[in-house]
Amino acid sequence: MKLTRLELAGFKSFAGAVELPFEAGVTAIVGPNGCGKSNISDAVRWVLGEQSPRLLRGGKMEDVIFQGSTGRRPVNVAEVSLVFDNTDGTLPIAYQEVVVTRRLSRSGQSEYLLNRSPVRLRDIQDLLRGTGLGADAAVVMEAKMIEALLSEKAEERRALFEEAAGIGLYR
Repeated sequence: MKLTRLELAGFKSFAGAVELPFEAGVTAIVGPNGCGKSNISDAVRWVLGEQSPRLLRGGKMEDVIFQGSTGRRPVNVAEVSLVFDNTDGTLPIAYQEVVVTRRLSRSGQSEYLLNRSPVRLRDIQDLLRGTGLGADAAVVMEAKMIEALLSEKAEERRALFEEAAGIGLYR
């Protein structure tokens, strides 16, 4: 299983539809301050089920919806999708391409989709269990998260590494 694409629309600073392809190997997202790097990592955590607006650098969950800017009107829906290549069958689902989507409207309606079909967050969590992916997985790390990791207690560091490696399930 590998992440092949991240699709964003109406999420934080990404007003319109944006597609970010991921090639094989390590991906680093770099750029000047204010260009949206942190919003990309927030998007990945959000679609994987992050429930804390504070951890997404907001006051309330609706803050992930594009608020508008000079020349751009606010939008009413935020949507983020992660597209995985599952040809190796890592995910226990009979699809070679798996799309995990989260959508939130200003009215507060929230939904998760798996290959465009509505599912519960629990279904997404169950599907990804054992892969090292999840809202609190250390797969997406901002610089400040790396600093926190280095200053954590040994047992907390071990738990983070186990989650990232997908072995926490076997303890």
